[in-house]
Amino acid sequence: MSLISVQGVRKVYRVDRERIVALGGVSLAIEEGEICCILGTSGSGKSTLLNIMAGLEKPSRGKIVIAGSDVTGFSEKQWALFRQKNIGFVFQSYNLLPTLTALENVAMPLVFRGTGKGKRMQEATKMLKAVGLGTRMSHKPTQMSGGQQQRVGIARAFVSHPKIIFADEPTGNLDSKTSREVMGIMVGLARRYHETLIVVTHDREIARFGDRLIEIHDGLVRYDSRLAPQPAGGAANEEERKAQA
Repeated sequence: MSLISVQGVRKVYRVDRERIVALGGVSLAIEEGEICCILGTSGSGKSTLLNIMAGLEKPSRGKIVIAGSDVTGFSEKQWALFRQKNIGFVFQSYNLLPTLTALENVAMPLVFRGTGKGKRMQEATKMLKAVGLGTRMSHKPTQMSGGQQQRVGIARAFVSHPKIIFADEPTGNLDSKTSREVMGIMVGLARRYHETLIVVTHDREIARFGDRLIEIHDGLVRYDSRLAPQPAGGAANEEERKAQA
């Protein structure tokens, strides 16, 4: 059984009297441990597809099954509990809490899981070292570069070891060199922990980091293919060695 099954999903928005079809009937299956990049231009429907798979939007028609659960009709409360246990997010704009340190930001998902403070700090420390920020744990977001903030965001997404990581344009605010480093870190962690990573991007170079490339055009899947594995995690491992030196 696939980890995620998207079955005939349509999404139609109504703007005044106009009907805008964001997704025109998408069906696909994503396997456990797969690194999947969804590529498309602005307005193609790629972010809408991610939001529906993550329960942030409801489909107009169709069905979503995740880890054997039909989540299509979940209430907001059911989705909140499901995401807490199964899903992590990496955002384009980082979404870090400005008053908290890197360590406190990374530990936050574990608070909602009821993890004790000592264990939270231990796990957050381990994950920050894994993304090469072992010497930046006490820094607040305003004291870090965009690339460093995104590494904190990645550590936060992975710290509770969810089944699925959704990343919506995670390199959209970064330069090309930092973008490659950030993707290498995410892919490396996903492989290390055998977690499913789904990345939405408009950048074809970023999309090449996946095991699988899905292209969305005008709300439909136009291309779906396996890719040759790319080296990943090197930047993270190098930074981790420096931090621990």
